[in-house]
Amino acid sequence: MSEKRNHSSNDDVQPHEDELSSQANDELAMMEHAAAFDDPIALEHEALAASAEEDRVNERRLRAIAVLRRGFAQSPELGRGLRLTILFAIIGSVGRLIIPVLIQQVIDKGLLADDGFNARFTVTACAAAAVIVIAVMLLSRITYVRLVTTAEKILSNLRVKTFSHIHRLPMADHESTRRGELTSRVTSDIETIARFLQYGAVAWIIDSVVIIGTLVVMSFYAWQLAVITVIAALPVLPLFRLMQRRQLKAYTVVRNRVGTTLSEVSEAVQGAAPIRAYGLQRRSRARLDDAIQAQFKSEMSAARWFAFMFPLGDAFGGVALASVAMAGIWFGESWGLNAGSLVACLFLVQLILGPIAEIGEILDQTQTAIAGWSKVLNVLDTPIDLVEPEPGVELPEGPLDVSVEHLGFTYQTGGPVLSDVNITIAAGASVAIVGETGSGKTTFVKLLDRLADPVEGSVLVGGIALNTVNRQSRTERIRMVPQDGFMFDTTLAENIAIGRIGATIDDVRASIAELGLETWVAGLPRGLDTEVGERGESLSVGERQLVALARAQMADPGLLILDEATSAVDPRTERVLTTALHRLAEGRTTISVAHRLSTAEQADLVLVFDAGVLVEHGSHDELVALGGRYAELYRSWLGNTGQKAV
Repeated sequence: MSEKRNHSSNDDVQPHEDELSSQANDELAMMEHAAAFDDPIALEHEALAASAEEDRVNERRLRAIAVLRRGFAQSPELGRGLRLTILFAIIGSVGRLIIPVLIQQVIDKGLLADDGFNARFTVTACAAAAVIVIAVMLLSRITYVRLVTTAEKILSNLRVKTFSHIHRLPMADHESTRRGELTSRVTSDIETIARFLQYGAVAWIIDSVVIIGTLVVMSFYAWQLAVITVIAALPVLPLFRLMQRRQLKAYTVVRNRVGTTLSEVSEAVQGAAPIRAYGLQRRSRARLDDAIQAQFKSEMSAARWFAFMFPLGDAFGGVALASVAMAGIWFGESWGLNAGSLVACLFLVQLILGPIAEIGEILDQTQTAIAGWSKVLNVLDTPIDLVEPEPGVELPEGPLDVSVEHLGFTYQTGGPVLSDVNITIAAGASVAIVGETGSGKTTFVKLLDRLADPVEGSVLVGGIALNTVNRQSRTERIRMVPQDGFMFDTTLAENIAIGRIGATIDDVRASIAELGLETWVAGLPRGLDTEVGERGESLSVGERQLVALARAQMADPGLLILDEATSAVDPRTERVLTTALHRLAEGRTTISVAHRLSTAEQADLVLVFDAGVLVEHGSHDELVALGGRYAELYRSWLGNTGQKAV
């Protein structure tokens, strides 16, 4: 076993050999850990009903104003970036109110002046109106550009924050939530927020300024007409309020349906091979059709409420214009109105119609954004049970011993999984963990990799409490290798280099050589430059496992945790894997979840789990002679495989 290699200089590294970032390494670790030892299809469907009910409870708890307040609080830069933008928007809105006033002045002091037509005043007023119109247009453009720029920056930060939080969630939350729903949180749900911030949020302010300003200006001409305009709007306002509540419920359902549809699409795409192999196309298509139909019905229900808003706006416009015109003509003289004032009031009523008609569209965007924002907030509100120590301690070099005392663990959604586990594993030992499905062996190794913290007891690695070790040291010194490691859609070399931050192509070649994989790499179409495809589809299961082993070698861990690496590969690849595994395990503490008891036969120590309890531990020969639970499992395995006892 070679000593841990120093990081090579980057001066001579080719572009395709650039160092991979820490973020990429962490992303890979989370992806592999999330997939380790679990059936992905089963996880997709687990606890869906409970998740949906939780969403409904949260939606009822978070009201519209509360959601917006929380949303703005999550993005404090939003307020700073929008202040000047909103100021421009308000100035532009006030500029619109000046136009009716200028029209009134042109009519009264220009066209119908007491001393006859005043051409000079008319031209001057028209020029001023033209300047104001151009200024309003420029301010509108500046406002829009600033709004889009600010919103996109903020939303980019929100996406990163949400994505980072998802990666830090407890594994129980990942296992109880469909992946499509989590994807929806950082894609479509945030897109609804984008549309709201780019238009709806500022539109509320602009339209409010226009409505209030219009009524104030109208009051200077004839307060009675302002009252008439308000009276015409009064019947519409309660209906708008009712529509708001209905729309919020409708769009909450829409967001739930979108998440379900994305989950079904993701499952159909990722599971294309087994779906075709087992002839499940009709079933998969039926599930997807049901999801799409449910989403369609929910969107149509929401659209019906939205469509009702436009007639309300049109009805208000017609009633307001007719009422103001009739009252102005009938009572104009007694109210002190002249021709110019009445025309200005009609223009003001027309000006207020736009904001009123926009209320429907703004409400639509607002309700959609609130429904999406509440989903994102639910993710951000999910507590993180793994708090990384700052700065934390580092694990020692070399093989690591493991000490577990009174270990207990319970998932949030179920009963106890592990109870009072006590065991000490010597540094450099080879350990096999056996037990039936659901016995707790997978949870045990997850705790050793700190994918979760125990509810009771403690885990010490290298004599150090695991929850006090800093993340970088933990990911370097403890490495978990699943059966089918996650592959990025890039070259073989880059997929291997992810195993250690700052690794170069020379480090990759050294890792390949140390595991005896040169012949395998040479047999690939382009060697280390071979493109592995999306999720490594161009490689076999066994070859993806070889990549995972090479990654682990790159990290040079002191504690190696393995799922049974050779349980699902062909005999030829199994021989290569077995050789690589033996070389990888040299000089390290190795813990294997053994699906085949041939692994247990060769281990220094065997741990036997049953119903969350460590019922036996010892060497293979000792446990067989004991005649307990392990002996029973061993006899059953021999009978199923047709092998003879060693």
